[in-house]
Amino acid sequence: MAKASDDTLRIGLVVGPTTGGIGRHVETLTQELTRRGHIVTVYAPPKAVATFDWSSAGAAVRAAPVGSVRPTELMRAMRELRAEASSWDVVHAHGMRAGVAAAAAGLHPLVVTWHNGPHDRLRRRWAHPLLERYVSRRADRILAVSADLAARARRAGATDIRQVAVVAPPLAPARRPAAEVRRELDAVDRPMVLAVGRLEPQKRLDVLVDAVADWPDEPVPAVLIAGTGSLEVDLRRRIGRVGSPVRLLGRREDVADLLQAADVVVLPSAWEGYPLVAQEALRAGRPLIATPVGGVPELVGDAAILVPVGHPQALRSALLDLLADAESRKRRAVAGQARAAQWPSVAQMVDDVVDNYLDLKSRVRFTRPHFA
Repeated sequence: MAKASDDTLRIGLVVGPTTGGIGRHVETLTQELTRRGHIVTVYAPPKAVATFDWSSAGAAVRAAPVGSVRPTELMRAMRELRAEASSWDVVHAHGMRAGVAAAAAGLHPLVVTWHNGPHDRLRRRWAHPLLERYVSRRADRILAVSADLAARARRAGATDIRQVAVVAPPLAPARRPAAEVRRELDAVDRPMVLAVGRLEPQKRLDVLVDAVADWPDEPVPAVLIAGTGSLEVDLRRRIGRVGSPVRLLGRREDVADLLQAADVVVLPSAWEGYPLVAQEALRAGRPLIATPVGGVPELVGDAAILVPVGHPQALRSALLDLLADAESRKRRAVAGQARAAQWPSVAQMVDDVVDNYLDLKSRVRFTRPHFA
């Protein structure tokens, strides 16, 4: 453990299973916290440790079965967290399953960020309210990424709640010209529609598949989905069954290139918190069609077109109108970038997080032990 000065915070970031936005957010936090001289340790499941390069971001990384539902692995995660917690000034868990592990270990002061609502799968969706109540009553502070999550935390019994932004770090500049990307993706003489996200039920990418099936106009757009997940086989079958022009691109490291080349970005999710891809699309000046769920309306304001969840015909109509009207796309691009200019920066987001850490460190350490 590095020697800390009086101004240095020693922070434990606890992360559950993640392949997307939570892991990227923790990377952003780690980079900025360590740049400021704070000492960060990340505890996460082995798969997440292999997916995200938190060590290059400046953290000490420990693989532990955080978020496991198996009792033996949960106990092991609790023991490993307790073993190091005495050297931390504050513990910050990200997501409900990480919050449960940290709360069960009795770690204080404990901050838990709520990034998501109930799980897609029925069993976990049924258990989610129980986990919310458990975490709400044991965390010292809940940070909610949207107003609806803050309301859920309040109903679950939390008394100290703050709403925070989860700011997408600026993407690196596109490496290839848009024309080259469009040639690669067979979108030279036709519109290009892009979705970026995990292939999971929450993202409702099946709605996009259905919305563009039997497209009535010529040319038929190139409709591309970048991402991986458990529904890949199901989506491929659906694409073939309904005759949809959607192509699954798999995991891509060139999201900036794809955004620069796209005519429209689509986010048809059943639920979102403070979605990174929506931020990236509007910053890049790409017209966005999304759903009015979670934190999306307060994030995008009037800069995006919002359509009902699970409504392929509404999404189809929005796409037809937008792709047929180049001037409307230009206006949407300008409005999106103007909206993005109002969002907090990464530095401001981390200022807010550190203020929460310092406040809890000054108050909680004198009133509660490290282990409840």
